[in-house]
Amino acid sequence: MPSSRVTEILTQLAAGRGERASWPDRLCRQCLLTVPVTGVGLALMTTQGHTGIVVAATDGAARRLEELQFSLGEGPCVDASRSGRPVLQSELFGAAGHRWPGFVAAALTAGVRAIFAFPLQVGAIRIGVLDLYRDAPGSLDEPQLADALAFADAATWVLLHLQSGSGDQLHSALGGPEDDRASVHQATGMISVQLDVSLAEALLRLRAHAYAEGRPVSDVAADVVGRRMRFDDSDTGHSGP
Repeated sequence: MPSSRVTEILTQLAAGRGERASWPDRLCRQCLLTVPVTGVGLALMTTQGHTGIVVAATDGAARRLEELQFSLGEGPCVDASRSGRPVLQSELFGAAGHRWPGFVAAALTAGVRAIFAFPLQVGAIRIGVLDLYRDAPGSLDEPQLADALAFADAATWVLLHLQSGSGDQLHSALGGPEDDRASVHQATGMISVQLDVSLAEALLRLRAHAYAEGRPVSDVAADVVGRRMRFDDSDTGHSGP
């Protein structure tokens, strides 16, 4: 189960599911309204790095900076995904220019002075990055950072549910793992035992593995049920039978 704060965010997103805006767009917009930043972007990542796919952005500047990091192969989101740790750059002017020369020059030109990048991952599987932009230098205080981390966790849930084809029913996942396919339900139980984790965490791991391999969740579940795949705590998150 997600934390209470993440559950609150997902519930707010589910309440607006009649809107035309996508789940990622709604999440970025809600993050912008909650955390004192001026732009939010959400991009997909893999073990190879930035995919070039910007899932959502609150404005044109945020989208351009997301795309720029893909083009240059450098920037806070790239480092956050590689390290698996948030990159909190409260001032881009100065030393950051040596770390990301191309990106910082473009960011400053666009009026961005601070950026906070949060990796989205499950175990060792990279899902994406949530980037928060600010037009003035300054750090996030403790409550603001906690909110930003909660939105990053919520973004992971959103992306994995969309990948599994159940994005429109994201609200149903708040009560625990549910799926129309019996094989997914059975596989979730088996993974829960194999990893000694909750059913919700097991379903998240199943979806993350499917995301990483570009396969339908039901296909991976069938391999687990058929004992052709067994999850463990290795870097890849699974092993053979």
